[in-house]
Amino acid sequence: MTYNLDENLKRSASNFPESIAYIYRDKSVTYKELSQQVNQFSAGLAAQGIGKGDGVALILENSSEFLIAYYGILRLGAFVVPINPLFTQGEINYILDNSQAKAVITHVSVEPKLSELKKQLEYLKLVVYTEAEDQGSTWEHLMKTSTSINVYGSPYIDEEDLAVILYTSGTTGKPKGVMLTHRNLVSNADSILKLLELDEKDRVVAVLPMFHVFCMTVCLNAPIACGATVLIQPKFSPHDVISTIRERKATVFAGVPTMYSFIYQLPEAIAEDCQSIRMCISGGASIPVELLHKFENKFNVSILEGYGLSETAPLVAINPLKGTRKPGSIGLNIPAVQSKVVDEFGKELPKGEVGELVVQGPNVMKGYLGMPEATSAAFKDGWFYTGDLASMDEEGYIYIVDRKKDMIIVGGYNVYPREVEEVLYQHPAVVEAAVIGVPDGEYGESVKAYVVVKDEQITMNNIIQFCKDKLVKYKLPKQVEFFKELPKNSTGKILRRELRVLTEVK
Repeated sequence: MTYNLDENLKRSASNFPESIAYIYRDKSVTYKELSQQVNQFSAGLAAQGIGKGDGVALILENSSEFLIAYYGILRLGAFVVPINPLFTQGEINYILDNSQAKAVITHVSVEPKLSELKKQLEYLKLVVYTEAEDQGSTWEHLMKTSTSINVYGSPYIDEEDLAVILYTSGTTGKPKGVMLTHRNLVSNADSILKLLELDEKDRVVAVLPMFHVFCMTVCLNAPIACGATVLIQPKFSPHDVISTIRERKATVFAGVPTMYSFIYQLPEAIAEDCQSIRMCISGGASIPVELLHKFENKFNVSILEGYGLSETAPLVAINPLKGTRKPGSIGLNIPAVQSKVVDEFGKELPKGEVGELVVQGPNVMKGYLGMPEATSAAFKDGWFYTGDLASMDEEGYIYIVDRKKDMIIVGGYNVYPREVEEVLYQHPAVVEAAVIGVPDGEYGESVKAYVVVKDEQITMNNIIQFCKDKLVKYKLPKQVEFFKELPKNSTGKILRRELRVLTEVK
């Protein structure tokens, strides 16, 4: 097998030239046309002096331009640096400087953040704006000027060549640049193809942010490798997702738990809207078991919960399409990936015991860019340490308990936020819930819950009383705070760290 993302696209363009590669804003583009667009873009970049081994940043929302640029950069043997367009100027500056990106492809709305940075960043040679009329280098200009250049003489791409640098959310200090090779990403896309039985007849909804590894692998790299159709959604809206699924006869939907929650709450959405869907995939955070059951019952679909990290390109484990699905579990290791649960000394724990999940496989990153100490701290004896606490049952199904750093210690007892959140989601009025530890003079820490409810009459006492029958006393929330909406990141994952900051401010 050739571990090369560009070869995957070329093969699909050869095998399925007239099949639809993507649909964006009602425009359908075939695989033959997509490969031509990628050629044009590659040639345009080459004409501007961008070549093998150079970094090109994509600061774009979900769009056809993102897809074309992503594969166009890879075709040159360059690497992609995806950046959230909502990042501040300081955050963008750090990533561009750290990755030494030579070019940026972005929407014209980001221009105010970049105009100052261009003077400060010595490596940055080219900025190309999409949907711009008069901004110097525009997307249209780049695509038009490239037609006469032949990029089929593009350089040989080795499977260990850098394909993408993803920046972690930076919960501790500065964001780390996760270096993913072609082998990392192709092996993961290949596993997804096999496990989900994806083929050219599938139509995959891409509404997760394309700059995030979950979307990149599950909704772009895997469908492109088998000639499936990518249904590009610019932004998440529960109404638009249901309309797309119904009208475009989507077969696969991938989302994070908050997306499933919002779609479930849509009053007009009915099971018939999702009759073309053969599977849903949930990742990015643990999906509450209560929500999983409610969603599956309402829409008559199956949700396969999986687990991954930026450092593992991303998928490590997923519940099987055929076979036993275990709600609350992230399923079984994917092909060629091994994992085990270890204690603080790296010794494997007996089945059922909680420890840190460690991983090995072709999907595990090369390392953190320019951070040898952080890289060596993440790897021990050839295993990548995820920082997630988990247990494994006798059949090999993995259960994520929580992030190691999120664990709350109440009077010497371990409390895992997820366990308390699962109970809160069982309350009929609770729409969203998150739990953190707060300082407690008597017990060291106590449990505080943040909830969004659909009934304004609900009080803190109602919530605590509801939990009393289901949780031992030390796990009970001592405080409950009501929010209209909980803070989330760009993928819709609830941010406990933001809640900690709010607590500290108070």
